[in-house]
Amino acid sequence: MTQIDQSWLKDAATQTVCDAVTAKGAQLYFVGGCVRNALMGVPVSDLDLSTNAHPKTVIDLAKQAGLKVIPTGIDHGTVTVICDGIPFEITTFRKDVATDGRRAMVAFSNDIADDAARRDFTMNAIYARPDGSLVDPLGGMADLDARRVRFIGTAQNRIREDYLRSLRYFRFHAWYGDHEAGFDPEALAAIAANLDGLGQLSRERVGAELLKLLAADDPAPAVAAMRQAGVLLELLPGSDDRALAPLIHLEAGLKPDPIRRLAALGGPEMGEHLRLSKAQSSNWTILRDQAVATTGAAELGYRLGEIQARDVLLLRSALLEQPLSPNLETDISRGSSAKFPLSAIDLMPEITGKALGLTLKRLEADWISSEFSLNRDTLLSKLN
Repeated sequence: MTQIDQSWLKDAATQTVCDAVTAKGAQLYFVGGCVRNALMGVPVSDLDLSTNAHPKTVIDLAKQAGLKVIPTGIDHGTVTVICDGIPFEITTFRKDVATDGRRAMVAFSNDIADDAARRDFTMNAIYARPDGSLVDPLGGMADLDARRVRFIGTAQNRIREDYLRSLRYFRFHAWYGDHEAGFDPEALAAIAANLDGLGQLSRERVGAELLKLLAADDPAPAVAAMRQAGVLLELLPGSDDRALAPLIHLEAGLKPDPIRRLAALGGPEMGEHLRLSKAQSSNWTILRDQAVATTGAAELGYRLGEIQARDVLLLRSALLEQPLSPNLETDISRGSSAKFPLSAIDLMPEITGKALGLTLKRLEADWISSEFSLNRDTLLSKLN
């Protein structure tokens, strides 16, 4: 394919922004994920563009066209132009002057080849003009067609510019690579030779990248390759990916859940290595704790709800290498729909204080043991 032809490209807002920036002859290209995904036939989300116009020029041209402009990363050449509520991130061609493994010092350039050369993978260095015609400075189309994730230049150099690229390599392979063709030996060797650099990365960046990887349909081969290269244990000491592939098999069409899959990797003190949200951290802890417990499906449904109970039981089966119960869904549903027939007010004022909570908990345990069959009067009779 030498041209992309999608609705987002033809959209009036897209063409308005393109017309504004190119009004005085500047070059403008879509690049990165939007081009890659369009060529692969998968959904496009963010619209990123590159131009030879300097940021101030982009701002002036956009404002002259009546468009809103936000200087989101102007020091690095990036501004965001808003049209009809749609953000377009426009970055001036750049070349790296110096890198330290986490960030780069850049200089603006007029040459698209400079801009392409500083990107990570060849499939991310394919450009599209506003009319959809392609510019491929580094031969990325051949790699994209073969679903080959290949570093630009030498893998060693690309990784040492930003050590997060080691993790991005596995993420891109999980999402876009050819699993049957396997992994690039040069890339794996360079990643294994630069494990020390991973320690420079923030927990936020590592966590975000790992969760994106685990959201792929089948990240198990990529995670296994991470283990073999030494990346997995470097990032998550004590982790083990043996349960991940069985878990993915058991999910059987469920929407990928990165936290459920992260729980399959295990490892103590996950919060020390990844910066997760409070909700994600809480979910991970519940899944790990309950997966090694013996709580039944119905009780899990009652205590956790259908979704989390199912996740626990899937994870438990994967970890223990046991098949799922044929009654799993029925038991979970029965528990999640059950409602304990007593409340604190039913026991007051005869019972108060600490004894009130303990009594309610005992009666609730009896009710659960009865498979939710005991009614209010029968439970209250247990107090006599």
